[in-house]
Amino acid sequence: MKLNYEEVVDRFKEFYEAYPDVSEPKYKKLIDKMKMEGKSSLDINFDDVIDFDFDLSEQLLSEPEQILSAPSEALKETYGAETEKRLTARFLNLPPKDRVDIRDIRAVHINKMIQVEGVVRRTSEVKPEVIEAVFSCERCGEYITVMQDSQVFKTPVTCSNPACGRNGPFKLVKAYSKFVDWQSIKIQEKPEKLKGGRLPWNMDCIIKDDIVDTAHPGNVVTVVGTLKTIQESSLKGGGKKTTFSKSIEVNSIEVKDKDIQDLELTEEDEERILELASDPKICENITNSIAPSIFGNEQVKYAVALQLFSSEAKILNDETRIRGDSHILLVGDPGVAKSQILKYINLVAPRSIYTSGKGTSAAGLTAAVIRDENSGSFALEAGALVIADNGIACIDEIDKMSNEDRSSIHEAMEQQTISIAKAGIIATLNARASILAAANPKRGRFDSYKPLGEQIDLLPTLLSRFDLIFILTDKPKESEDKKIAEHILKVHSREKESIIPILSTDDIRKYAIYSKKMIKGITLTEEAKNRLLEFYVSIRKKGEEKNTPIPITARQLESLIRLSEARARMRLSDKVIVEDVEDIIQLYMKSIEDAGKDPETGEIDIDMIMTGRPKSQRDKITVIMDIISNLDKKNNGDGALIGDVYEEARAENISDSFTRKIIDELKQKGDVYEPRPDRLKLTLL
Repeated sequence: MKLNYEEVVDRFKEFYEAYPDVSEPKYKKLIDKMKMEGKSSLDINFDDVIDFDFDLSEQLLSEPEQILSAPSEALKETYGAETEKRLTARFLNLPPKDRVDIRDIRAVHINKMIQVEGVVRRTSEVKPEVIEAVFSCERCGEYITVMQDSQVFKTPVTCSNPACGRNGPFKLVKAYSKFVDWQSIKIQEKPEKLKGGRLPWNMDCIIKDDIVDTAHPGNVVTVVGTLKTIQESSLKGGGKKTTFSKSIEVNSIEVKDKDIQDLELTEEDEERILELASDPKICENITNSIAPSIFGNEQVKYAVALQLFSSEAKILNDETRIRGDSHILLVGDPGVAKSQILKYINLVAPRSIYTSGKGTSAAGLTAAVIRDENSGSFALEAGALVIADNGIACIDEIDKMSNEDRSSIHEAMEQQTISIAKAGIIATLNARASILAAANPKRGRFDSYKPLGEQIDLLPTLLSRFDLIFILTDKPKESEDKKIAEHILKVHSREKESIIPILSTDDIRKYAIYSKKMIKGITLTEEAKNRLLEFYVSIRKKGEEKNTPIPITARQLESLIRLSEARARMRLSDKVIVEDVEDIIQLYMKSIEDAGKDPETGEIDIDMIMTGRPKSQRDKITVIMDIISNLDKKNNGDGALIGDVYEEARAENISDSFTRKIIDELKQKGDVYEPRPDRLKLTLL
C-alpha cells in the first residue's frame, strides 16, 4: 500500500529511532555523531531500508520526485527541528535491479531512482543556486516566497497582498532568499566496461549542498539519483523539440579508489589463478599467451606482459614519489604488428585507453579547460592519460603528434600527474598510467646504420623516459619467413587449435587484477640486490676508459628494479629473487642493444637515447666546432671559410655530408652564424 508524504516522514522517523532494534538504533547513533561532527548529511544503506520496510523502499525507488525529500524532513525532526541547517538523507548501495550502465539508461528510468558508475570526465565550478526565492512587489512592497523546485526559474504570477493583487513588477530579494551550492559534472563509462570499437557514453549529473567538489576529473564515482529530463530547443526558430536531454539529480556520490583491485573476482576465479601460478613456467605461459595471432616477437610480448603487472609506486621519507609503472616504446618497419600488440594490450588490460597520435592533441591526452555549454563558465575535462589512471595508455603512431602536443606527456611519464593552469583553473590531476607507445621511422624503414634519434621524430627528453625500447625490423630470412607465413595461413584458415593460448584473455586479465590486489610491499632479496649492483657497476665500468661512451645511468637502474618487481608480481610473490633479476637483465640488454648501440663503433651508448646522438657523433660535432673556432682565429675574427672547414673535417675522417648536416643544424640552433657569405663564426667563443 502506498503511503502519502506525511506517512513516509513518520515511517522514516521510526526507521531512524528503532532500526534494527529500539535498544540499538543504528541511525539514531549516526545522527548523534552527525551533531558532534557538524555534518549535514546522513548516509543510509538502502539494504537497511529494504529490511525495514520493503514496500517503502519500492515506493522510494519508483516515486523519488514525490517523496525523496521526506527522509530528509524526518532526519531534521529527529536531529532537532530547531536547527537552521539544511539536512539531507543520502542513499547508498541500491539493489542490483536499479544499478544501470550509462548506455542502458532509457525512457523507463525517467523520474526513477537509479545507481550508475563512471569516470568523471568534466567538472564545473561550484555556484550558488536559489531554492527559495523571495520577491518584493515594487508597487506595494509585499514579500512573496516562490519555491524553486525545477530547473526553470519561477517568478510570482500576482502579488499576494489582497489590497494590491497586481501582476508585478517583482524584484528578487537575494538577502532573504535561500541558496545552496550547485555543481555540474559529466561522467563517462569506465574504460573496462567498453567493448572493442565502442565510443564511451556520457551522463550529466547535478550535485548540490555538501557533496559538491567531492569528485574531480579522472575519479571513478558511484552516483545515486533521480533521472531528470529537459525538453530540447530547436536551433532554428527556438521552438521546442519532441526530444529531451537527460541528467541525474544526484542524491549521493561515492568516490572510489581507481585501483583495478576494485574489480571483483569469484572464488572460482581465485582457484583458477592459484592453479595457474603453481606452474613454475607461469611467466613463460603468460608471455606465450599474449597476442597469440602474432608470430614471434617473444621479448616484446614478455615486456608488455610485465607492463600489465607493473610495480608499486614508492613514497620516500621526503615525500618524493618514485613511479612503479613501466613505459615501453616499439619502433619499427610497417607490417611488424606494432599496432596489433597495442590493440591486444588495450583489450586484455583491466583498465586501458587506446589512442592514435594522428588524431590526438595535448588536451585530448592530458586535460582541457572548456567552456560549459549551459552556463558559459569554464570547466575542467579529463584526457586519455587521466582516464587511464592506474591502467595502461596505448598511444599508436606517437611520432605523428606535433612536438607541442608530445611535450605535454613529459610530466605524465615521470611525475605521473597532469598540471593545468588555464582560464583561472589551477589543478593537478593523477595520471598514474603505464604508457605503451608505437612509432614509425621517418623514412618508412629502420636503418640499422643510423642512430635511433635520427630516425624517429621524438625528442631525447621523451625517449629517455621509456624503460624499454624495442626495434622491430622486417628483414627477409627464409626460415623465419616460412614460419610466419605458415602461422598467418593457420590463423586465416580458422585452425583455432593451432593458436589457442595457454591462458585466455580473461585469464590474463583476472590474473593481473588478483596480483595487484594481493601482492603488496614487494622487496628485493639480498641476492637480487647484489646481482643488480654487480650488473650496474660492471656495465658502468666500461665507461671509465677514455673516449668511451656511458653505457648505463641511474635512471636505467630504476627501470631494472621496476621490471624485476613486476616479474615477481607475475609469479604472485612479494620477493624479488635472482632469477627475476637475471631475466630482466637479459630483456634490458636486448632493448639497449636495439636502441642504444652506436652503429659506427658497435658499443652500447645510453646517450643515444638520452641525447639522441652516440658519442662518436658528438665527438665529430666537437671537432667541427673546434675547426670553425680555430679557422676564425687564424683569420683574425673574420670567420672561417666554409671550404676550409670541409677540408679540415675531411682530414679528421669526417665526411662532407656529415659536416654539411652539422653546420646546418648548428645554424638552425643559433650556435653558428654567417657574418657574410661563405664564412662561419661560432655564436659563443
